[in-house]
Amino acid sequence: MKKMLLVLSLIAGVSAQAQAQDAAVAYQYGMNLDIAHVVAITPAADVCGVVPVEMTYLDSKGATHILQYSEFGTGCSN
Repeated sequence: MKKMLLVLSLIAGVSAQAQAQDAAVAYQYGMNLDIAHVVAITPAADVCGVVPVEMTYLDSKGATHILQYSEFGTGCSN
């Protein structure tokens, strides 16, 4: 029974660590980014103003990261 609890707690710990890696990190000026491959970028909202977007990318070691940053929405017209 104790071995079963140990195995379950180990699995829960690994799962929590994997979920923590997928959490979005807010971009700050001057951050060192290791972007080897962009996987996806969420589309900017159709509003006139600054909106948050997220970029999912792989670093040079193959780890997945999500970066949150701001850009102008696509709803502005001239």
